[in-house]
Amino acid sequence: MKSILRPSLVLLAVMTVATGIVYPAVVTAVSQAAFPHQANGSLVEHGGKTVGSALLGQQFDAPYYFWGRLSATSPNPYNAQASSGSNLGPTNPALADEVNGRLAALHAADPSNTAPVPVDLVTSSGSGLDPDISPAAAAWQAGRVAKARGLAREQVDSLIAQSTAGRQWGIFGEPRVNVLKLNLALDDLKPLH
Repeated sequence: MKSILRPSLVLLAVMTVATGIVYPAVVTAVSQAAFPHQANGSLVEHGGKTVGSALLGQQFDAPYYFWGRLSATSPNPYNAQASSGSNLGPTNPALADEVNGRLAALHAADPSNTAPVPVDLVTSSGSGLDPDISPAAAAWQAGRVAKARGLAREQVDSLIAQSTAGRQWGIFGEPRVNVLKLNLALDDLKPLH
């Protein structure tokens, strides 16, 4: 029995130290050295304060801000601890209710906009936490935001263009606009106070 127990305990101790202490320490050191911004949560700072993460959406519902995708987390929107998709299929009446509710809110906020609403403004993402919208979704909201802030539409369109990130490495994904960063750029251009 001792001949089996001793090697087992030594192997357990070695593997615990290797996988529980050494490996995490090495990965942390390498990530902090090579990618410190990403390793620390891609935090966004504005005015010397951390205001969010570039990786997580936030709730914006005032007419003078751009709105992001719907959050699928509950009971609180954009709750990272409850990240999941809504799992509402195309035939689920709850999805139609969600889409119709968001369409009503969008049209109530900007009744003069009769353009088709981009799909990412009326649906949630797979994680329910998506921080980005398409350039089309930002452009759809530009008139409302410009009017609410007292800005020229061209100024808002220019901010959207400056805030649009292209495909990753030129081939992956689609062009996107980070809602938090765009709204911060709006606040820098014309503060609300």
